[in-house]
Amino acid sequence: MKKGELFSRRNLDFLLFETHKISELLGHSPYQAHDRETIGLALDTAADIAERHMKPAFVDSDRNPPFIRDGQVIVHPVTHAFYHSFSESGLLASTFPESLGGMQLPRSVFAAIDFIIGSAHNGFQMYTSLAVSASRLIESFGSQDQKDLYLPRLLSGDWAATMCLTESQAGSSLSDITTTAFLQPDGFYKIKGQKIFISAGDHDITENILHLVLARIEGAPKGVKGLSLFTVPKKWLGDSGELTDNDITSVGIFHKMGQQSTPALHLEFGAGNHCRGQLIGEPNQGLKYMFQMMNSSRLAVGLAGGYIASAAYYTSLQYARERIQGRNLEEKNPLSEPVPIISHPDVRRLLFKQKAFTEACLSLVIQCQLYLDRLQTGVPGEEKKKYEQLLELMTPMVKVYGSEEGNDSVHAGLQVLGGYGYTRDFILEQLARDVRILSIYEGTTAIQGQSLLGRQILSGDGSVLDLWQMETGQDLGMASAHPDLKPYVLNLSENITGFISVSRELIRKARETSAVPALADASLFVEWFGLLNAGWQWIKQAYTALVALEKAVSPEDRIFYRSKLETMKYFFHYELPRTQALLQRIGEAAPITLFPPDEILI
Repeated sequence: MKKGELFSRRNLDFLLFETHKISELLGHSPYQAHDRETIGLALDTAADIAERHMKPAFVDSDRNPPFIRDGQVIVHPVTHAFYHSFSESGLLASTFPESLGGMQLPRSVFAAIDFIIGSAHNGFQMYTSLAVSASRLIESFGSQDQKDLYLPRLLSGDWAATMCLTESQAGSSLSDITTTAFLQPDGFYKIKGQKIFISAGDHDITENILHLVLARIEGAPKGVKGLSLFTVPKKWLGDSGELTDNDITSVGIFHKMGQQSTPALHLEFGAGNHCRGQLIGEPNQGLKYMFQMMNSSRLAVGLAGGYIASAAYYTSLQYARERIQGRNLEEKNPLSEPVPIISHPDVRRLLFKQKAFTEACLSLVIQCQLYLDRLQTGVPGEEKKKYEQLLELMTPMVKVYGSEEGNDSVHAGLQVLGGYGYTRDFILEQLARDVRILSIYEGTTAIQGQSLLGRQILSGDGSVLDLWQMETGQDLGMASAHPDLKPYVLNLSENITGFISVSRELIRKARETSAVPALADASLFVEWFGLLNAGWQWIKQAYTALVALEKAVSPEDRIFYRSKLETMKYFFHYELPRTQALLQRIGEAAPITLFPPDEILI
């Protein structure tokens, strides 16, 4: 471990090449141009950008947040250097086809790139993440004219992008959106309305910003079925190449608890009655299109929990090795020398907690991104359907696991530092503020739970759980052959069986009576599912480490692999037992949170 390190490159290589074996993916189109060397170069480039531009500005950009001057949002100057370096390196466009200036890099590899830059500065990472996901949406659903206009400018870094969903009266209830689009004689739409909490909604990094705006065409049905999606640039590009104002006003910047370097904007569209937008795809299909970007963002938020926790973990690990305080528990002599606090069992527990979460979270995101990568290789119909269903099932879980457990992990790091963790002398207090928003981004934990339980489980026959059990079973079956892992495999297998049994009972009750009692505890259900999936990833990693230990490896590698095994044991002895309490709660009768709406009992 190098001083000041915020992530482990050794762990990235272990997860990508040893655990998830992405070299097998590289043999298929469109990824044949890549090998371990080219992927290593991409990771090195990300690490260099993080070291030069992101880490040095992490604290200063928090102390000097964006502000509005003459109607224009001004961001920290280093944000410009990062954005343009990331774009010019080719990383911004790296997962896109060569025809768009991309490298056709697997998304699983880009997750590792995001992990590197996010651990250095989680606020700066948001700007590039929005540009990538907006470009992906236009590539999938935009007209050829929209692709020709926006993709070259977005992927080169000349323009940036946002997603504009939330409104003050609607919040997460998108069916109540009132922003309206009025069809004009020229085929464009006049856009009128306001959006709030728009991350990177305005800034001075790029010459233009493309807003993807959910709005209701005049006369469209109420509810989500009447929502359409529009491209609404901050400035309109004229025929001669000039950029003109498109009547979008930055009303104000919200003063956030964390992630100060990325402004959250209150935007008004059409205050002067001349804001123009263009429809993406078909009318009234906007939420369907936006779900691609939202699901991509949910995986990104889950990953953010991992990389923010990684920065906290490596900071607290270094502190625990250097901070001398107290004596070993068995030492009774007050004259004996104090020891580094890493010698204390409870400090080691806190460090194990962080390591167990950080490395399981990254592994889960890579697992999901590999499904997306395999979908690009032209897999046959049944296999394609399998990957799509697994992605739908696991995406809300990854978002919740990364955001909720990431928050706990960062606070474990803060606890390691004790009083210093609560001061600005170390970055832990800033990380604790930054990580807290993740469980709210892209739909709260309750919304993710209802998406998983309501949309994926209760609305079906449970077959998607059979698919997931088969997927986990392949890895558990291999690992069970190793005697050191057999007890842990049996433990997780029994937990999975209990989860599926309770899920089927919830399906039965929902069909016979109501889904409401089950959905009342949906947040607990997705927490349970997250722990089981983290256990699955730890079995995968532990099996990989055991196989590697049987070969001739260096002393450093032996320590790395043994650490993997000990962290897996920690997870199974300290974290996985929480599933028993969740099983008991969710398997019981109706929750006490349900009561007649005319009674106020709290």
